[in-house]
Amino acid sequence: MTNLLAAGLMFGMTVAVSSATVAHETRIDHASGPVDVRYNGAVTIDHQQIGSVAPGGRASTLRCAWQANMAVTREAKATPGTLMTRQFVREGIASGSRAGWCTTNKAAIAKEVAARTRDLNQHIVEVAQEDHDVLRSELDRLHGAVREG
Repeated sequence: MTNLLAAGLMFGMTVAVSSATVAHETRIDHASGPVDVRYNGAVTIDHQQIGSVAPGGRASTLRCAWQANMAVTREAKATPGTLMTRQFVREGIASGSRAGWCTTNKAAIAKEVAARTRDLNQHIVEVAQEDHDVLRSELDRLHGAVREG
């Protein structure tokens, strides 16, 4: 039984848990006209169990490694009737590890993530700024295809 448990832990198990959400709205200028954009971000926490349980009298190497990411959905409303969506992830907004089982540490990890990602508005604004060039490119392709067609 101990060997089976250790084998399962060596492969690691990753579980994503949603934590906090944030939204940001902006408007960008494009040759086709102004584009209203809404970004919705949700913090997810990936847990990975690493290490192994040692027999009595020996030190355990059991740890829960975690990483907080921001899953973002972008909705851009362009000229009449055009809705462009995109989903992407900004990885590694916070990370760490704790001794022991992931299942017993989830609440403590969630509190730590909340403390370390207090300014989610800053993260979503940065994500939006990074996405503006991608959005303009998509709009250029869309309107170029419409003009040619």
